[in-house]
Amino acid sequence: MAKRLFVGNLPYETTDAQLSELFASAGTVSSATVIVDKFTGRGKGFGFVEMSKDEEADNAIKTLTGATLNGRNIVVNEARPREERPMGNR
Repeated sequence: MAKRLFVGNLPYETTDAQLSELFASAGTVSSATVIVDKFTGRGKGFGFVEMSKDEEADNAIKTLTGATLNGRNIVVNEARPREERPMGNR
């Protein structure tokens, strides 16, 4: 079963391909997505990686938490389900 990981503290110029390449050292990457600002197109500093096996995802958390990517120490955790937020007064 695949496991989705949250990756934080990414450099803003990180691409999906760079994220995938980094996590490939821990196992098979099903997908890697850097979240970008819809107005500027610049990365927001976080993304998500889906690993094909739970064991590989656990290995990625252990080995890549604190790893340096372009001068920044990244944070890797298991992703939580997205919470619904109430609409604000607009």
